[in-house]
Amino acid sequence: MLGVKYIQNFCPKAFLLIVCLLSFLVGRSVTVSRWKLNCKNAIVWDVQNDKQLPHSDNLEMSGQQVSVIANYTVDVNHRLKVSPLVIWPNLIVKYDGRSYLQTLVPDSIAPSFMIDGKKTSLPAVTEVRFDGILEFRYSGKNYQIKRQLFPSTENRVAFDCWEIENKGSKPINVTINDYHSSEKVIGADAELTYLTEWKGASKSLKKGESLKVSVQHTAFPTNETKPEVNAETEKNKRNAFIAEMNDHLQLETPDPVLNQMFLFAKIRTSESLFKTALGLVHSPGGGRYYGGVWANDQVEYAGPFFPYLGYQPANEASMNAYRIFMQKMTPEYKAIPSSFEMQVKVPWDGAGDRGDAAMYAYGASLFALASGDPKISEELWPAIRWGLEYSERKMTPEGVIASRSDEMEGRIATGSANLSTSALAYGAFQNAANLGRSIHAEKYLIDHFDQQAQKLRQAIETYFGADIKGYHTYKYFKEHEKLRHWICLPMVMGINDRQEGTTNALLKELWTSDGLLVEEGLDNFWDRATLYALRGIFRSGATNRALDKLQAFSKQRLLGNHVPYAVEAYPEGNQAHLAAESALYCRIFTEGLFAIQPTGLHQFDCIPHLPQGWKHMVLKNIYAFNTCFDLSVKSNNNNQITVTVSKGDKILFERTDVSGTTFKIKL
Repeated sequence: MLGVKYIQNFCPKAFLLIVCLLSFLVGRSVTVSRWKLNCKNAIVWDVQNDKQLPHSDNLEMSGQQVSVIANYTVDVNHRLKVSPLVIWPNLIVKYDGRSYLQTLVPDSIAPSFMIDGKKTSLPAVTEVRFDGILEFRYSGKNYQIKRQLFPSTENRVAFDCWEIENKGSKPINVTINDYHSSEKVIGADAELTYLTEWKGASKSLKKGESLKVSVQHTAFPTNETKPEVNAETEKNKRNAFIAEMNDHLQLETPDPVLNQMFLFAKIRTSESLFKTALGLVHSPGGGRYYGGVWANDQVEYAGPFFPYLGYQPANEASMNAYRIFMQKMTPEYKAIPSSFEMQVKVPWDGAGDRGDAAMYAYGASLFALASGDPKISEELWPAIRWGLEYSERKMTPEGVIASRSDEMEGRIATGSANLSTSALAYGAFQNAANLGRSIHAEKYLIDHFDQQAQKLRQAIETYFGADIKGYHTYKYFKEHEKLRHWICLPMVMGINDRQEGTTNALLKELWTSDGLLVEEGLDNFWDRATLYALRGIFRSGATNRALDKLQAFSKQRLLGNHVPYAVEAYPEGNQAHLAAESALYCRIFTEGLFAIQPTGLHQFDCIPHLPQGWKHMVLKNIYAFNTCFDLSVKSNNNNQITVTVSKGDKILFERTDVSGTTFKIKL
């Protein structure tokens, strides 16, 4: 028995402590290349030749009804321990915010092997690899064991699949034990059953032959039928999903680390889709945030990316998120909740108004433009207008937008009006004006949004513009005197009035081996700000400086000690692999390096920033603007670049001009 009763009193802090103890105690990361790239879209850790042991880590993998955080440790003798945390997001123990059915599986719950009649301990692990499925390889004297962890794509089952292969010249007799464990838990809506089981087997293996066993962790309401699944079928489905991520929105640059992390980021952000009572939704994950949507993570960060990827379930989940927030947009213009959690049934507004209306208007307007679908735009238009009207009603006499806090939710002071809320509102006014022109909205509204954007841009300069520590940049709120990570946001929105000073402040004062600090003098970081900042620095034209930091950051996250994704926060979030951060990583390329800025349902501006020394960069199979196309940028002599937009063999746009030119493209 696994003893899952602890989940009935589950709390996030307890979970974080468990994960810290059983997975990794990274502290502040040190740049290490522990992993290597593999030619088959994988990363590989050569354990048997690693001299820096012990080492522990974890990574998350998700399906629509289950998520697995695979905690693993390799000791100095190359012995492996694996303790997966399995979470079922749509099985609720208690509607108190975070009590999902879950269990931490002990390392002892694993098949035992008898070889030629003798019980055999697991040999040393020699290699770990990841390509969307986590795989461990053990080497014995005359046999090899391959172990793979992955979630079902659609069912409430997590798999731990073992295969023992005879590598010797003589036959070996292998016997694997049976196992079955069942527990029941009183859930919020029904009694729940949790099973761990595998079927044993016995076989004489000739050289090259193997024997497989599949450990399955399954949960379901007791009054429902247990899902019957086949491990090989489920692995094929997982691999099909990974292949689709590889095919859609392909990044090709001269840097294989960037290409690989971009692929993994697509996998992480797209797998984190969960079935709820209100349909499929994208959720952050990380052991705490499931079956819910947030105005920042889903609406602002992930939603605007998915049209480019063209993964239909993710677009569906994004629309569901936008619709869920619409329910709280009342004629009284009261603040919308910051999130809806626990099957999207529990609204949360514990931090007060974080600028959530501006987050919504910005994210929804970008999503609508990039989708290229008039029906989506017409549906979202009233909600975008509501978000902008709410923001206008929060406008101060100085012309900026007031909010109680920001996405940091009161962890650090934000004053009565912060730069984040105003910058997001500025971007939203611009997007709304462009969207309004595309759907033939009332001219007075379009003119109003254009005017409000210009007024707000000037107010941002007047109210937030400041010289801090000798940098011509921004203060985060009126009384603020320190440099903060979110000073990058004006550049993200295309405001370059203080680009040089802001870039210098970010990269010289706040940058660490883990990216940006939240604020000078503090020792914590959130990857989301680093990802926004890199996007903004690329968009502003400081290409080579941004590339240098992006390459270092990507190598750290992809090949270092905690791989292979962007993370949430440290120390608070213990660097959890939240899904929306991976969407933000991809947006560094789509909206930063290539600088795609939607200006209509079927048109966009592109200001590509080809780094020095690169001959080309390409985005293939872009699914935005209701079509599928490739965008290629090639260098020429005399600081000129050629931008080509094509669909199959048909060239839709091609032009050669100096680097830094705005290419206006209609599809």
